[in-house]
Amino acid sequence: MTTVVSTPVVHTITEVPRKWKIAVVLSVLAFVAFVVFGLFGDDRTALIVFSEATDAIVIPNVPVTSQVLCLVVGVLLLVLAAVSVMLTVRRRAVPLWLIITFTLLFLIALVVFTGAGSKVPVVFLISGSIALATPVIFGALAGVIGERVGIVNIAIEGQLLAGAFVSAVVASVTGSLTLGLVAALIGGALVSMVLAAFSIKYLVDQIIVGVVLNALVIGLTNFFYAAVLNDNSQETNFPGTLPFLPIPLLSDIPVIGAVLFDQRITTYLMFVLVPLVWFILFKTKIGLRIRAVGEHPLAADTVGINVNRTRFWTVSIAGTIAGLGGAALTLGSVGAFVREMSAGQGFIALACVILGRWNPWLAALAALLFGFSKNFRIFAGQTGADIPPDLIAMVPYLVTLVAVAGLVGRVVGPAAAGKPYVKQ
Repeated sequence: MTTVVSTPVVHTITEVPRKWKIAVVLSVLAFVAFVVFGLFGDDRTALIVFSEATDAIVIPNVPVTSQVLCLVVGVLLLVLAAVSVMLTVRRRAVPLWLIITFTLLFLIALVVFTGAGSKVPVVFLISGSIALATPVIFGALAGVIGERVGIVNIAIEGQLLAGAFVSAVVASVTGSLTLGLVAALIGGALVSMVLAAFSIKYLVDQIIVGVVLNALVIGLTNFFYAAVLNDNSQETNFPGTLPFLPIPLLSDIPVIGAVLFDQRITTYLMFVLVPLVWFILFKTKIGLRIRAVGEHPLAADTVGINVNRTRFWTVSIAGTIAGLGGAALTLGSVGAFVREMSAGQGFIALACVILGRWNPWLAALAALLFGFSKNFRIFAGQTGADIPPDLIAMVPYLVTLVAVAGLVGRVVGPAAAGKPYVKQ
């Protein structure tokens, strides 16, 4: 006899009627852009910089009046918001392209408003956003894979931190950044294996196991940092960073070249993994089996798929991707391990999974929004914008909260996510 509980996992917020959520959020943001950034904005010039004088191909800088540009963009945003309201009145869904277009236009207005009287470095904003979003994207991919196979991966935070720790230590001790990357894969996989074992074999609540694993990894890394790394950092915690690998000719393309073709190996791997995970999940037999196990494990079992084995190894592989995100924090950015350096990015990755509706492409876009918000904090500090520093520090998490609460509403994940499968 085989039993399974497969009630849908529903993430919902009921303060505003679901059908009006997106229209209300877009209308409020459009009003802010038009009034705050436009009507009451700064009339100084913002110099939009596309390239540096040393680049192979130099694009002239473009001066724009901040207030005028924000007024124009504000009008466009008001039009898009009005379209969303009309669609909502007609009980039609607001299309994804409209939300993405609206978001891009709003970010343009925000950046130009902040950069009034200063420079707006386009390449820095885009490439920096990608770099800061890379660990979150790896974590989000792990979350998408885990939930698609029926395991809620709350332990992404621990997997990122484990990958960051072991990659820094192994690379420092061996003197090989490549071995550090391999160690990060193993570290993330070990954490995910523990999650899978307790969730699948011992039927422990997946949320509880994930939370405990996060606390355990934080405690272990803090202990070893204080006991070993802190007093001997030169030999055990000084791996350096991965070099940038510009692709000949392609890296000389203005803007796009510096953004896409002059990155570290961790970023290139991210570029590859997002479409690869999407292709495997939705275009292959393996992906069909994974989704079947996450949606209806009983049906999958009846056609000969070993549900629990599929869940275990799929979640373990997902952990290797999250571990790679940890390496992106150390070898791909800081160059050393720092206490609790994941700083909640694993939970942000989970938010990106929901915001991206369990789709690798959309989850990556959501992570890029978070990366941009972190990079915007740096940009705002460089321009000397008259914005309180504490408010700027809140921006990444505020953006994530608004996006999940305002733009997602009610979404239904894989039906069997979080539900153990017991074969009797």
